[in-house]
Amino acid sequence: MREAEREREREREREPGRGPLDPEMFDPVCPSPLVPFRIGDKWASMIVRCLEGGPRRFSELKVPLRGITSKSLTQSLRALERDGFVVRTQQAPPERRVEYALTLLGHGLLGPLDAACDWTREHWDELIDAQEAGLAGGSSAGS
Repeated sequence: MREAEREREREREREPGRGPLDPEMFDPVCPSPLVPFRIGDKWASMIVRCLEGGPRRFSELKVPLRGITSKSLTQSLRALERDGFVVRTQQAPPERRVEYALTLLGHGLLGPLDAACDWTREHWDELIDAQEAGLAGGSSAGS
């Protein structure tokens, strides 16, 4: 039975646009702690990005989200589901596969996320300078 499940998983990965997630899919600029606005918690925008190509399993999401704990991923997915951005689908036995996918509302976040990343790239040096000034105890803008 396990071999049949593995074969089905391999077949799914061969579907166009459905290969494994790239462990290096997130560039250092975006998402970044320097982005001055967030969707959900620390991990939500990255989870949305991981799901933009279609449904994913929990274990698939952990690959590019290095550093996330299982507990944090579960909490983030539940919050995204509660807010209507993600849907959780559980297959009937014997597979018992659980997948997460973006809803229409969740797909609507992709445009604003792109805009946020573009803005962050455009203002990257200013954001770093402001963060360093704040960490050094410098004054805020306009003082």
